Amino acid sequence: MRSKSPFGPLLALCAALAIGAANTAAAQGIAIVSDAETENMLRDYADPLLKVAGLDPAAVKIHLVNDRRLNAFVAEGQQMFYHTGLITIVDSPGELIGVMAHEIGHMAGGHLVQRREHMATLQVPMIASMILGVGAIAAGQGDAGMALILGGQHLAQRGFFAYTREQEASADQAGASYLQRAGLSGQGMLDLFASMRDQEMLSEERQDPFARSHPMSAARYNALEERVKASPYFERELPPEEIHRFKMVQAKLHGFLDEPNIVFNRYPASDKSDYARYARSVAYHRTGALSEALTEIDPLLESDPKNPYIHEVKGQILFESGKIEEAVTSYRQSVDLKPDDAQLHLGLGRALLGRDGEENARAAIPHLLTGTRGASQPFGYYQLSIAYGRLNQIGMAELATAQYYNALGRVKEAKMHAGRAAKNLPQGSPEWLRAQDIAIQADPQRG
Repeated sequence: MRSKSPFGPLLALCAALAIGAANTAAAQGIAIVSDAETENMLRDYADPLLKVAGLDPAAVKIHLVNDRRLNAFVAEGQQMFYHTGLITIVDSPGELIGVMAHEIGHMAGGHLVQRREHMATLQVPMIASMILGVGAIAAGQGDAGMALILGGQHLAQRGFFAYTREQEASADQAGASYLQRAGLSGQGMLDLFASMRDQEMLSEERQDPFARSHPMSAARYNALEERVKASPYFERELPPEEIHRFKMVQAKLHGFLDEPNIVFNRYPASDKSDYARYARSVAYHRTGALSEALTEIDPLLESDPKNPYIHEVKGQILFESGKIEEAVTSYRQSVDLKPDDAQLHLGLGRALLGRDGEENARAAIPHLLTGTRGASQPFGYYQLSIAYGRLNQIGMAELATAQYYNALGRVKEAKMHAGRAAKNLPQGSPEWLRAQDIAIQADPQRG
């Protein structure tokens, strides 16, 4: 697993919405992390829902956000973002799948574009009230002017919130429909809203229901309950192995993202479950206790030797503990078990680069290329630059460096290295054309 405008009051609302308007995670200051096991689980949950919603799963990108808050959102370009906090806080995979169905309701409904257009219509009266307010202030009527300005902003906020509440309710209903069409129970969706409703009860009397971007959870529950319970699949339960898979992912995320002492309290040594061992193995590794980490993870491989992700975690523990040869063996087993998983190839490529010599650099390159194919992977491009550098392939090393900076959104550095790459690559080759594409791209910071 790897880590002042006059329209400010209205525009600031957008940052807190369940649907983000930014084109990239970097633009929103989002901390994207990668974990093959978690992303594979999310993909398995999302694909059946995307299909019944009329969307192409292959066109939808799923991202994991390192954030402890219970949240998920969609963004332009058919991108879905799920917080690690959401995955670790919910009590069941059904609750997580319910959230997915809701977010897919936003995506299939085109809510992102509609919301942006509605916000634009609200800006017109707000600007008018600001112009009138500034004029009143200039004429010496300061209180009246400020009232006009603040009143326009207040009305715009109310109008915007009313529209988003309508969209949230629509996404709830669409999500319930997708769950039924996919043959899945909506129990998890109801359970999550019930939990959120109970948390809101203490403060609900002091909340203005018209100053919220989302409907109150009690109202959402009541609007969905009859429909969800009427589904012929309401009583259908997920198989035990899916519950186990979900708990393993939760444990892994806790192990990597929580402080080790918190992990050990959550999963005490007396807990001999697979997911407790999984979490403790990572936590021990993070404290430098290699022997204890291996003592926890080896029984997992004895009971589930065909699990590629446990082999991957063991490979990471060994690699980061300086046990390169053992790490290569573990990573290779993970790739052999799931050869179509790009991130597993990245792990093996990194481990091979941990060995000295040109032969290992050559062996690493195919895995790193597989790991970066079809995805913007800064980590993979960085490793490729090292591999090509060892082989003295300057053009390819510069191209990989350019791709690394490009994936990070650092356009200036990307263009500089792309220019160097183009000078060292055969003119007209696919690699030269890629370098040219990066070198001539527009800098978004310059408009």
